[in-house]
Amino acid sequence: MSTTSKKDKFIANFMKNPVADAIGQQQTVREEAFQALRELEFPTLKDEAWKYTRVAGILNKEFEVKEVENPALSENYLIPDLKVNRLVFINGKFQSELSEIIDSDLDIKTTAQARFENHDAVGGYLGSLTNHKNEIFTALNTAFNQTGAFVQIQKNKKPQFPVHIIDVTEGEGVTYQPRNLFVLEEGAELDVIHTIEGDNGQSFTNLVNEFVIKENAKASYYQVQRNGEKNNHIQTTQVYQAQNSRFRTGTYTFGGKLIRNNVNIAVDGENCETILNGAFLLNGKQHVDNHTFVDHLQPHCESHENYKGIIGGKATGVFNGKVLVRPDSQKINAFQSNQNILLTEQAEINSKPELEIYADDVKCSHGSTTGQMDEEALFYLMSRGLTKAGAMGLMIQAFAAESIEIVEIEPLKQWIESLVEERCKEIQD
Repeated sequence: MSTTSKKDKFIANFMKNPVADAIGQQQTVREEAFQALRELEFPTLKDEAWKYTRVAGILNKEFEVKEVENPALSENYLIPDLKVNRLVFINGKFQSELSEIIDSDLDIKTTAQARFENHDAVGGYLGSLTNHKNEIFTALNTAFNQTGAFVQIQKNKKPQFPVHIIDVTEGEGVTYQPRNLFVLEEGAELDVIHTIEGDNGQSFTNLVNEFVIKENAKASYYQVQRNGEKNNHIQTTQVYQAQNSRFRTGTYTFGGKLIRNNVNIAVDGENCETILNGAFLLNGKQHVDNHTFVDHLQPHCESHENYKGIIGGKATGVFNGKVLVRPDSQKINAFQSNQNILLTEQAEINSKPELEIYADDVKCSHGSTTGQMDEEALFYLMSRGLTKAGAMGLMIQAFAAESIEIVEIEPLKQWIESLVEERCKEIQD
């Protein structure tokens, strides 16, 4: 079967399902996405940005939107000792009875509801940041998304509690296309926690986030990915930063069959700070690909990037991070690091940090290291009474800790650390 006919068959799966109503500018954006789907092809290994990640396995499957008959929220999905404004989606459908908003004046709703109300921010921003004309998975989401979370924080406001979005996938052959929009007005602050949960059914989720961070605003986005072992998950997070804004994100991946995380940040104002951290702990035949792009459009800014990979079994990790410093974007400090530990001979990592610099008064560096466990350190810990598994677990936790340090919400930080500890035991079995 040709690539084109595979594409047509795959997209036909989504044509069977209803999409959210769109009017005005939103309808124009959707029409642009449908046109892009007609013109674009799904990536192959010949595409530089996808040379290590094969999506053919997804295209060969049939998926459909499926609702869950008796939706329930597992205690395992909740973060201990943390009060949050909670939005729950199961197979892409909003579950109002499982959700809870405790900040009374918080402007939070689903994107479907905001569209229905013809909300100005949704009409003005949803789809405005993403490259749906040239990127096929973003076009797919833009054409077929049904709902997601919409949060707008007014000028100089900050919710008392974080927003926690829980996305759960249940069942066999499930697909959905969530679309989340976060708008921070001048001086606003917002903490978003996003957890991805999945059972062991074969599934495909195609998620898009958009962050609009205006002048002097501050946003954090922490994601924990605990997808099931047959879950395929492709995600694009698009961020716009205005002058004096701050954005930090941490992506912590523990599960999934194929995971692709795209983080694209346009730093379009002076005196901005951007922090991207992540850790991926892989086992079996997992494949996780982290792609980041920081575009420094204005001078006097800083970006810091630190991703850690711990890879066991026959798993494969990919890191491709690019920092672009535009002409006249002087006084940029940009640092990028990817460090990896391979636990087996079959484990694999493909790492490609990149700097593209067109200004001369900058401080930029990047680096990548890959190795095995430090045998001397392992021997030392075992000589102090630890088992080999215990010593390896301790070393892995210490290795991953640096990427978790950016988490400013203490109960969340402790929870992620506990997940790393649990995962250490699994990847050594």
